[in-house]
Amino acid sequence: MKTSPAAAPRETPAPADNPLGLEGLEYVEYATARPQALGQVLERLGFHPVARHRSREVLLYRQGTMNVVVNAHAGALPPGDAPALTAIALRVRDAAAAHARCLALGAWDAPVTVAPMELHVPAIHGVGASRIYFVDRWRDFSIYDVDFVAIPGVERHPPALAGLHWFGIVQYIGAGRSAEWIHFYAELLGLRLLAADTPLGALPGGRVLQSPDARWHLQLVEPAGDAAGDAEAERLHRVAFGTPEVAAAVQTLAARGVEFVDMPPAAAGRGALTRTWLDGVMFELVRHTSA
Repeated sequence: MKTSPAAAPRETPAPADNPLGLEGLEYVEYATARPQALGQVLERLGFHPVARHRSREVLLYRQGTMNVVVNAHAGALPPGDAPALTAIALRVRDAAAAHARCLALGAWDAPVTVAPMELHVPAIHGVGASRIYFVDRWRDFSIYDVDFVAIPGVERHPPALAGLHWFGIVQYIGAGRSAEWIHFYAELLGLRLLAADTPLGALPGGRVLQSPDARWHLQLVEPAGDAAGDAEAERLHRVAFGTPEVAAAVQTLAARGVEFVDMPPAAAGRGALTRTWLDGVMFELVRHTSA
């Protein structure tokens, strides 16, 4: 992308610091050849399948304000057996305008193929093979009203467990690439870099950026020690859920069969990390009050 000096981070963003009119995450998307197995994991975490895509092998899971898309369509499958976190969708004021602005700043367009009568949701390329979508329909009328068919007999808006809500995404990056990615997200999306000592989550390493609407975060993690740091390893790694009380959320989810990694006492109050499912899928809890 085109480069320019990064703006200095500010403690309280002004409206002008939100160039896309961001208002949180609309959904995250996993691509997998094992949709039933991943669905079982999501259901343990409190998600419910609520709708199916009209023309593709795609299922929508939901709890509270969070949507997770499980994509098992043949053309979207990742290499290997492990599910891959392949997309995030951002709520914006105007999807077409947000997309155009990012392209003008040097982002790469991610062409989207849609069937007749389906919505076109514009996107740009993100890290690795991932995409960043822009969504401006989520209130009374949403993208799911057009592209998905509700599953009969299920609650379309199941409540969240333990106050779970989106906190953010963890992205793995190559060694020495933090500055480039910080500039990428600041320039295109208006994210701002938080102080290095900001206490967020059980694993506070890396650098954390906050969206201008303060509704979600992005943690950039470089490889540690002798770990490989080439560009091929860069990817979206895991989703983090916010919860007002980490201990209560851990207890609720453990009762549903979710296992967690043991954490030092000092970190346990800030966050928790699930054990790995399906050769690489894990989730994080972070102490956070919904915006």
